Amino acid sequence: MNGTMAYLVTGLGCVIAVAGTVTVLIVVWRTRVRSSATKSSGRGPVDPFHSGDTDALRGDPRRLAPGDIVEIRGQSYAVRGSLHFAEGSWTWSEHFLDDARGAKVWLSVESDPDLEVVLWTEAAPDPGLRPGAPSIDHAGRRYRLDESGQARFTSVGATGLAPSGTVRYHDYTAPDNARLSFEGYGDSPRWEVGLGEVLHRAELMIYPSGGQPSTGRTA
Repeated sequence: MNGTMAYLVTGLGCVIAVAGTVTVLIVVWRTRVRSSATKSSGRGPVDPFHSGDTDALRGDPRRLAPGDIVEIRGQSYAVRGSLHFAEGSWTWSEHFLDDARGAKVWLSVESDPDLEVVLWTEAAPDPGLRPGAPSIDHAGRRYRLDESGQARFTSVGATGLAPSGTVRYHDYTAPDNARLSFEGYGDSPRWEVGLGEVLHRAELMIYPSGGQPSTGRTA
């Protein structure tokens, strides 16, 4: 091999070596950048449908109060009054709603520990519909007793109840997650009977009395 050829081969070898070194450095740099980004965020990719992100977009049901507007499956309701219950360390709320046509429903909101929102309607009068049995057959469903007890409540807005008092309750659940609830207020022998449907978080949009999604106001 003459001197010129040897010089070219040597030069080409140096170029290849440098190129290989640069490639390795780029790969290492990219790996470190990705690792640093993951460590700085403290977690992996963010789920946009996570409860906190959904609350920021659609309002937080746990902050509902009289005067707010709740849109359920495209139908708007005004919050007329709210009941806040406490039984030991367990708390939940019920909000009485009506629309422009006078239709009345109520919404229960509970975190136990996951957020659960149930839309309730009044059951048709039925003298035979009484609480206490381990299971109840009603309207083609068999409901089984889920929980019962007695709680204290405070009332805000138009609920038709005293500012505070006690309530006895029996809650039943069907295999398809439909709900049946009995509530007896104070010493009244009358039971309020409701049929409930669990709502998906995306089925609700909340507008507080200020007109913007309810993201930071305390009820």
